[in-house]
Amino acid sequence: MKIRLNPIVKKDLHVTVRSMRLSWGLFAYEAVLTVTFLLALLVIQQSSNISGGNVYSSLVYLFPVVGIAQVCIVALYMPIITASSISGEKERQTFDIMLTTCMSPFSIVFGKVASAVLRILFFVAASTPIMALSFVAGGLSWIYLFYYLLAVILFSVFAGSIGILASAFCRKSVVAVLLSFVIYFLIYYMSYIPVLLRILFGRGNAGESMLILLGNPVMFFEEFFMQIMTGESLFGSAGGTFDRGDVGIVTYALARGKVWMFTSAACILLMAVLFMLLAAWKVNPMHSGAGRKPRKNKE
Repeated sequence: MKIRLNPIVKKDLHVTVRSMRLSWGLFAYEAVLTVTFLLALLVIQQSSNISGGNVYSSLVYLFPVVGIAQVCIVALYMPIITASSISGEKERQTFDIMLTTCMSPFSIVFGKVASAVLRILFFVAASTPIMALSFVAGGLSWIYLFYYLLAVILFSVFAGSIGILASAFCRKSVVAVLLSFVIYFLIYYMSYIPVLLRILFGRGNAGESMLILLGNPVMFFEEFFMQIMTGESLFGSAGGTFDRGDVGIVTYALARGKVWMFTSAACILLMAVLFMLLAAWKVNPMHSGAGRKPRKNKE
């Protein structure tokens, strides 16, 4: 049975694997993770010597340290790849040629995001031996590594959808990269403002304002690592679970077990699909040129 790949994914993979840029990128990626791993190992060893505990039982904390370092690298690298995908075609004046193919606008957008996600998976797969040390020495279950890979794929799709959205609305790659990081800032940090204002003016009562954090990847990974390391929810780490008077009914129901984590993953995936649909709408020449006024012929 022959598997038919997206033509854009197939072309980008051929170009990527033949370029030395991928090899140097893997080298830099592994170097950063190795330095992070050694620094974390040094801190764990010194902490164990001071407390007199067993250093092997503390090696389990290497997993969240290396995992968070990878997520930060993906968060910085993914928009740079995808933000220059559509705008780069416009700069090279090949965008109109790409639209003349049999591919739909969504297939073009999805192909650009999928190729970037596969490129990220090369880096994540190369870092598996480093992360495996925390599982071998720390005693974590190997199923958590599989869950982490799924979480990274989800985050890569989300970050790629932001980059492709910015690339579809901008004609210059530099502007698209800047716009993607502005969207990052709005989603990652500005989403905390309604919660802080609700707590400040509500005398500690967050109400249902915390539901906006379901689409925040920072909260998702905080909850993800909290569940893996302790088996408890992040919302129960500060003196038990929420009281019904502290939050709304929906938030109180979600702050149980792994409900918040799975609901947040679904919201992030939904946002990624919406961003790609909006980018496809902008790429579609029938829509992008709908608002332009026709030029009057000069006599």
